[in-house]
Amino acid sequence: MEKIVIIPTYNEKDNVANIVETIFLLDQGFHVLVIDDSSPDGTAGIVRQLQAKYAGRLFLEVRQGKLGLGTAYIHGFKWAVRNNYQYIFEMDADFSHNPKDLERLYEACKYQGGDVAVGSRYVKGGGNVNWPRDRILLSRGGSIYTRLITWMPVQDPTAGFVCYRKEVLETINLDQIRFVGYAFQIEMKFAAWKLGFTIKEVPIIFEDRKYGVSKMNKGIVKEGILGVLNLRWQSLFKNYRNRVKNDAPLRQFSQQPMAESK
Repeated sequence: MEKIVIIPTYNEKDNVANIVETIFLLDQGFHVLVIDDSSPDGTAGIVRQLQAKYAGRLFLEVRQGKLGLGTAYIHGFKWAVRNNYQYIFEMDADFSHNPKDLERLYEACKYQGGDVAVGSRYVKGGGNVNWPRDRILLSRGGSIYTRLITWMPVQDPTAGFVCYRKEVLETINLDQIRFVGYAFQIEMKFAAWKLGFTIKEVPIIFEDRKYGVSKMNKGIVKEGILGVLNLRWQSLFKNYRNRVKNDAPLRQFSQQPMAESK
């Protein structure tokens, strides 16, 4: 049990079977954990049907109510650490993230010195496809704003396609991660950076969803804007280190983008 992909879902019946089966068709040894927030469209039921086909590789956790992206990932991270997975991934269910890039993120951590590998739109070779202009401006502006406020040298701090080594998630006190939406991704990278872990950015092409409805809303954007300011202020006082796990390694930060895999 080395690699697991965590996929949070809410009303993803049009995508969930395809994304799960595409990951398994890669035949790269990935397991999948779906965290579903009691989707009224029957997403969890589709996953349960697939579990018979992918016994021992596909797992489902159903939570009561729509509790937010950040808490879904925290739930999944804790589950994966308890079950001793060494490389723990997060990605969207809607094919905005290409499953074929999972292996490149894995290689960045397994063989090329990364503790965290970020699928980045904003390093050389990365980009967006089929995104409206206002979303591109919002994302680009949010990344620049985040770097200016936090000083964190990550080109795509809001990226949601990430691989973590187990040691990183053991070292971060996950109960100290407060944000649930747009700012969650920023805070996780910020915590890893503050703790001295090596972050690699791997160029990816992000493609807007074809099916289902985007979860982006004004509240998420507001959390991102105000959350970054709060993150910087709280960093003066907050220690993200998990005191229970004092033997986890601290490493030097690297901001060099990964080259495309050949």
